[in-house]
Amino acid sequence: MPERLTEMLMDTWTPLIILWITVLPSIYMAPMNQSQVLPSGSSTGLKRLNEEQRVLHRFKRGWVWNQMFVLEEFSGPEPILVGRLHTDLDPGSSKIKYILSGDGAGTIFVINDKTGDIHAMKRLDREEKAEYTLTAQAVDRDTNQPLEPPSEFIIKVQDINDNAPEFVEGPYHATVPEMSVVGTFVTKVTATDADDPVYGNSAKLVYSILEGQPYFSIEPHTAIIKTALPNMDREAKEEYFVVIQAKDMGGHMGGLSGTTTVTITLSDVNDNPPKFAQSLYHFSVMEDVALGEPIGRVKANDLDIGENAKSSYDIIEGDGMDVFEITTDAQTQDGVIRVRKPLDFETRKSYTLKVEAANIHIDPRFLSGGPFKDTATVKVVVEDADEPPVFSSPTYLLEVHENAALNSVLGQVTAHDPDVSSSPIRFSIDRHTDLERQFNINAEDGKITLATPLDRETSTWHNITIVATETRNHSQVSRVPVAIKVLDVNDNAPEFASEHEAFLCENGKPGQVIQIVSAVDKDDPKNGHYFLYSLLPEMVNNPNFTIKKNEDNTLSILAKHSGFSRQKQEVYLLPIVISDSGTPPMSSTGTLTIRVCGCSSDGTVQSCNAEAYVLPIGLSMGALIAILACIILLLVIVVLFVTLRRHKNEPLIIKDDEDVRENIIRYDDEGGGEEDTEAFDIATLQNPDGINGFLPRKDIKPDLQFMPRQGLAPVPNGVDVDEFINVRLHEADNDPTAPPYDSIQIYGYEGKGSAAGSLSSLESSTSDSDQNFDYLSEWGPRFKRLGELYSVGESDKET
Repeated sequence: MPERLTEMLMDTWTPLIILWITVLPSIYMAPMNQSQVLPSGSSTGLKRLNEEQRVLHRFKRGWVWNQMFVLEEFSGPEPILVGRLHTDLDPGSSKIKYILSGDGAGTIFVINDKTGDIHAMKRLDREEKAEYTLTAQAVDRDTNQPLEPPSEFIIKVQDINDNAPEFVEGPYHATVPEMSVVGTFVTKVTATDADDPVYGNSAKLVYSILEGQPYFSIEPHTAIIKTALPNMDREAKEEYFVVIQAKDMGGHMGGLSGTTTVTITLSDVNDNPPKFAQSLYHFSVMEDVALGEPIGRVKANDLDIGENAKSSYDIIEGDGMDVFEITTDAQTQDGVIRVRKPLDFETRKSYTLKVEAANIHIDPRFLSGGPFKDTATVKVVVEDADEPPVFSSPTYLLEVHENAALNSVLGQVTAHDPDVSSSPIRFSIDRHTDLERQFNINAEDGKITLATPLDRETSTWHNITIVATETRNHSQVSRVPVAIKVLDVNDNAPEFASEHEAFLCENGKPGQVIQIVSAVDKDDPKNGHYFLYSLLPEMVNNPNFTIKKNEDNTLSILAKHSGFSRQKQEVYLLPIVISDSGTPPMSSTGTLTIRVCGCSSDGTVQSCNAEAYVLPIGLSMGALIAILACIILLLVIVVLFVTLRRHKNEPLIIKDDEDVRENIIRYDDEGGGEEDTEAFDIATLQNPDGINGFLPRKDIKPDLQFMPRQGLAPVPNGVDVDEFINVRLHEADNDPTAPPYDSIQIYGYEGKGSAAGSLSSLESSTSDSDQNFDYLSEWGPRFKRLGELYSVGESDKET
C-alpha cells in the first residue's frame, strides 16, 4: 500500500494529497445459515460452498469502490491521475479489460483498459459540477464477457478559492426612523460565495463598511447594519449612501472581496408642531351663499411629511360656532371654512371665530418639546343680497293613477321670498322637462294638474322642474324637481309572449305535450301576474287537442289522440283565450298554429309539407324542378326555331339595284349645278333596307312650301336616270299599298337631260309667276293633282 501511494504521487507531480482507494475483495452474504459468512481473499471458499450447496450460483465481487477526489481548476502539463482500478482476478496476463461508464466517461475521465488508471482530461470546476458518478467493470478482453458485476463509485471535485463573494440582492434600500437611538436596526445584507463552505475558508465571509461612517455600523459576521449616531434629523439630511464590503478567507490577506451599496433613508416622525402663517384672517360673504359653500381657507404649516404633517381644524371659540364649520382639505391640508346655517344680513352683519390646528398623529416621545397645535383668529363680514324664492321642500314626490281625469289636481308646491320686501311668487313648468306638455301648473298657488292622458306602460315616471320667479325681480328664480309616479290600473289584456307555431308528429301518442306557451301582460299588479287559459266556447269539445295549466303560469297543449295525417289535414288552428286576474279582468284571444309533420322514430321533425307524399320514390323536389326547367328550355328553343323558319319562307320582292325609298332627302350641299354629275352619289337614293326584300313605302303628304319651277326640256342622252324615274313613277301609280292621298316624290339627284326638268328653285332665274305647271298633268294622276294645286295658286295671285 505505501509503495503504490508513493508511485501515484510521483506520477501526478503535485503536492496535493489524493485519496487512493485500494482494491478490496468484497464480502457477499449468501442465503445460507445466518452464521455462515463467505471469507474474503480467495475463491476456495466459493468452490467448497458450491460443492456443499449447489443452489448458490452467485459470483463474488473481486473489488469494491467508494469514492475518489480530484482538485478543481488543475491545469498541469499532463492529465491528472485520479485513481486506479484493479481486481484480484487479474493475473497480470493482460487478458482483463477495464471499462468505465457514467458521468463524463470518455470525455472528462479516461481509463487505461489494461492498467485501470483513471485520468482527468479537462479542467474541472466544482461550482459547475461537484461530483461525478461512474461505473467500472472488468471484462474478458477476447470475449468482452463481464468477469465481475459492475461497481459504482464517485469522483468528487475538491474546491479552491476561485470565486469572489457576490451580493445577489444588491444594491439595497433601507429606511430607519429619524431621531433613532444608537444601535437601531437598519437592515441586513447577504453575500454569497460559490466556493465550498465545508472545505477550508474559501466561503467564510467577513463584512465591513467602506463608506457611511460615522452614521452607521455593520456587524462583521451577521452583516446587520445599525445606526451609530443618535438624533439624526430628517429635516437636516434625509438620505445616506453606504458602501458594504464582503471578504472571504475570514477577512485575511489574499481573500477575494465584493461590494454593494445601501441607500438608507430617514423616515419621518412627528417631531414638529403645526404653525399658522398669520394670526388674523379676514373673509366676507354674501348672505345668499348656499349652505356648505366654502367662504375662505386657513393654513397651518408643518415641517413633517405624510401622516405626521396632517392636522385637524376646529372652531374653539366665537359667536359663529353654530353658523360656520371648518374641515380639512385632504390634498392641501388647508382648513376650509363653510357656511353651516343660512346667513341673514338684516339679523347679523359679522362674526368672529377662533380656529385651532392640531396634529392628528402625536409621538409621545416628543411631547416634552411643547404642544403640537396652534391657533388663529378669523373675522367674517356678511354682505347684503337679494335672495331668490325658497321652496318649502327641496324635492317633491307626487303619485297619480294612469286613468286619472284630465285637469285633475296631482299636488301642490309652495315657495316664498326670504327678503324683507317679500315679493309675490309666480310658478311655471320648465317645458324642457315636459316636452309633451302633459302637466300644467297654476301660476298663483302652484297646483299641478293633468293636461293629457297618462299611460304607465309607456312611462312610469315623469320628472319635471317647477320654476318660482319673483314678480318684482324676474332675475330671482328658484327651481325644484318634482317626480310624478304613474300608478298602474288594469287596462291591458294579456297576450302570447311570442307567436308560437307547434309541430305535431304523425306518429305522436295521445296525451303528448305538443307545445308550451306563455303569456305576458303590460300591466304590473302588486301581487304579480296570474293568467287563466281557456278554449273558445265552441272549441271546448275539440276532438283533437286539449289544454293544461302549469304551475309556472304557462299552458301546455296536448294531443287527444294519435293518427294525425298530413294528407288529411296539414294545419290546425287552435284559438286560446287568455285572461288576467285584475280588476276589471282583461282577456284576449290568441291563435296557435299546429302543423302536422313527419318525424323519425325518436321524434325528430323531418318534413312538414304534404307534397312530400306525391314525390316519386328516390326523386327529390330539386330534381323535379331541374327536369321541368329543361323541358321549358327545349320548348323555347323549338318556338324560336319555327319562328325563324317562317321568316325565311316568306317571298322576297327583288327590286332594281337603284331601288330608292320615296322619301324626301334634304341636304345642304348644292354641288356644281345641274351639269355636275359627279358631285352626288346616286347610291344615297337607294333604300338599303329594301335591297333583299320589299318594304312598304313611307308616303309623305304634299308640302305646299316647295314650288316646282319650269324645267328644261328633256334631252335624250341615254342616261339611265330617266328610266329610273319612270320605273319609280310606274310603281307609285300602281302600288296597291299607297295611301289614298298623293305624295310628292322629290329626288335630290336630277341627272342630265331629264324630261321633267329641274324641280329645284334654288337657282331658277325665273319667278314663280313665269312658270307653267301644265306639264305635270302628263306625268300621271298624282302629278296632275299637283299641277291643279299650283295652277289654283297662280290664279289666286292674279285675282
